[in-house]
Amino acid sequence: MIAFTLLLVLGVAAAFFVVLRRLAVVEQELRRVESLVARIEQRESRFVAPSEPLVAASREEDVPPPAPEQFAQPAARIVTARARPAQPAKASPAPTRTSPARPAIQLEALIGGSLPIWIGGAALVLAGFFLVRYSIESGLLGPTVRTLLAALFGLVLIAASEGARRLPATAEDPRVAQVLAGAGVASLYGTLYMAAALYHLIAPLTAFVAVVLVTAAAMGLALRHGPPTAAMALIGGFVAPLVAGFDTAGVGPLLVYLGLFTAALFGLAIHRGWGWLALAASIAGFAWINYLIAALDGRGGDLSAVGGFTMLLAACASAALPATGMHNRWLRLAPLVAGFVQLLALAPALEFGALAWSFYLVLAAAALFLSWRQSLYLPAALAALGFLLAFEALALIQGERSATPLAAAGATLLFAVPGHGLAGRGRGWATLALGGSAGPLLIACAFAPSLLAPAAWGALALAAAAACAYLAWRLRRDSDAPVLTAASLATGLLVTVGLAQFLPDGWLSLPLTLVLLGLADWARAVRAPALFELPALPWIAAMVAGAESLFGLATMVGAALGGDRLPLLGIPPLTGLFRDLALPTAALLAILLDPRQLGRARRLVGSLAIAVGILLLHALAKQLLAIATLPRFVELGFVERALLTQVCLASGWYLLRTRRLPSLAAFLFGLGLVRFVWFDLLLLNPVLEPQAVGPFPLLNAAVLHAALTAFWLWTLPRAPAWRTAGALATIVAALALVRQATHGSLLAGPVGTLENTGYSAALLGVALFWLWRGITAGVYDLRIAGLALLTLVTFKVFLLDAAALDGVLRILSFLALGVALIGISWAYGRFLARPAAAIGEGDAP
Repeated sequence: MIAFTLLLVLGVAAAFFVVLRRLAVVEQELRRVESLVARIEQRESRFVAPSEPLVAASREEDVPPPAPEQFAQPAARIVTARARPAQPAKASPAPTRTSPARPAIQLEALIGGSLPIWIGGAALVLAGFFLVRYSIESGLLGPTVRTLLAALFGLVLIAASEGARRLPATAEDPRVAQVLAGAGVASLYGTLYMAAALYHLIAPLTAFVAVVLVTAAAMGLALRHGPPTAAMALIGGFVAPLVAGFDTAGVGPLLVYLGLFTAALFGLAIHRGWGWLALAASIAGFAWINYLIAALDGRGGDLSAVGGFTMLLAACASAALPATGMHNRWLRLAPLVAGFVQLLALAPALEFGALAWSFYLVLAAAALFLSWRQSLYLPAALAALGFLLAFEALALIQGERSATPLAAAGATLLFAVPGHGLAGRGRGWATLALGGSAGPLLIACAFAPSLLAPAAWGALALAAAAACAYLAWRLRRDSDAPVLTAASLATGLLVTVGLAQFLPDGWLSLPLTLVLLGLADWARAVRAPALFELPALPWIAAMVAGAESLFGLATMVGAALGGDRLPLLGIPPLTGLFRDLALPTAALLAILLDPRQLGRARRLVGSLAIAVGILLLHALAKQLLAIATLPRFVELGFVERALLTQVCLASGWYLLRTRRLPSLAAFLFGLGLVRFVWFDLLLLNPVLEPQAVGPFPLLNAAVLHAALTAFWLWTLPRAPAWRTAGALATIVAALALVRQATHGSLLAGPVGTLENTGYSAALLGVALFWLWRGITAGVYDLRIAGLALLTLVTFKVFLLDAAALDGVLRILSFLALGVALIGISWAYGRFLARPAAAIGEGDAP
């Protein structure tokens, strides 16, 4: 009953649409009449307006009334008045012409005059249907009498329509004849359905002939009476089976009836150019399909017939709509897309079997045929491809293995062959070729790998890759085409899948590396900007595939940053690391030498690849000294850490000085500085954590490490940050020199008096060197650094060192400090007293 109500509402809406369309025509005619009336009034005003000033002037001058003989020749006076120029009166206002009010179509006229007649026609049809149904339920009449009465009722309505067309009282209003004719046609359709499907009074062939005759009569009446009769016939024809009971005679006869009736409506719509009728018939047909899917609920045999009807309706509607003159492309594509959606909804009930696949492939073939005839349908063919892939995935997930593999192979040929053959027409066909070549195979391999042996999968994937590569080669001149990028990516994906079938498990990185290098070479050959970004994808895929190894590296780094003394124990096996990560990372770092590679992803992906490469080198370097115990950490821990830090600093320094790979250079040098500060000065400082630095006073690891760090910083291109860091590293080197001289290889232990004095002497020497170098070279910041350090050393001596000395040592220390400060002050004063021109170029602050 709910479905009947929905269809009834649909019918009323269609009738209302027809009414509004006719009212629009009436309104257009009224506008035309109004414009004609306005033109006539404008012409009349040209003759009347000039005489009004004459009348006004005669009244102002008090002209005596005309003599009787003046009326004898009115035409002559009018001509004379027109010949003289009129003098407008000053006191009288200019005449204004008011246009007649525009006649508006009021709601009252619509509701009171238009809708009742159409609703009345629908009521006539429903009255006939319910009268027959009442006679059935009450047992008043037999099947034959009921059918004859229903047929007689329809014929009477059609005859009444002809009478209304000829009677003078109703001939002026054509709507009466239209309503009666439409109601009669709808009644005859319902009668034939009852006679053939419900009561089996006539044979199927006879019923078919009768339906053809009624359809011909309906078309003739629609041609005679216009769209309203066609609309009434559409409503009655689709509602009739629902009122009589749709499943009384079975789904098969019902679908035959619906198919013939819809075909008749399509033919009428094409003949008269009524796109609205074809669209309404399509909507009603799909409404019936949805109703049957919900009502049948798992009845596989009946749903198979519904699937066939869906396929035919979608194909025929897509062909009928443009034939009616409908230009809206989305409405013309809608039936095909709706058909694919309906078939996808029916597929689970049909168990994704051969019948469901046949419906789908036939409709897809129809979409391709229409696309070949007219490019407007290409979006529908692309939608068919998308639904096919979804259909295949769902079927394989459900475990269907009998029809789906063969259907997937057929679908591959169905889309790939015409796609490759017509790829020159445009990007849409190239997309179909690409999707047909790669899509079904990849989905089958992903969701049902057990269907074939690995070697068979590999051969098929490489064959599909060859097809996609050929398509990319054909499109190589169209560098801006997204299909070129997609074809290149699909080729790489299929090559990866194909080669992986011939390799042992765990070696996915090898085909990914080959694909990465191949895509980079292809991008250099074609020079398409979008292609340069593709090599990043195989590398990301390799990182995802090697996630376990990558996670092991990250765990090792986290432990080292937290102060783990033996990070070697947390490093994953080198075989897995270099098998999973090293090959693709090395390939990516190699192609980075071309500045065009990776495009917009260069900074992000390149930085990640550099980080992974450094982690791999770090894991390899950890194997050289193999520090796996605490005693070995005390013996070699600082030396190993200093070597790794200096490698980073030296590499970054060289790249910065030569201005090569600035991003990599900054990353390496920054990494070395972070290691120096975090590990050597804070976390694992050998003063706090016992670690051997070497027995030699100058050639020990601590002094050399700090001195080399200071050298790299001082010799970089001049920048305040680098020079400040270099000054601090120099101070650390001086302090390490004193510490090692007083403690030996192990720097841990308390600070003695001699060591404290040595710090002051070493820092004083550094300060004096900076002052001397700053004065001789004219470097302003070096002089300031020397003065600042000198000030700090002075305060240290007076506040700390003097308190620890006694007797002669205190006297000698103060004497030496005083002489040194006086000499420094004298020398610096001589420098400042020089003329400004004598100060070096770097002397200015």
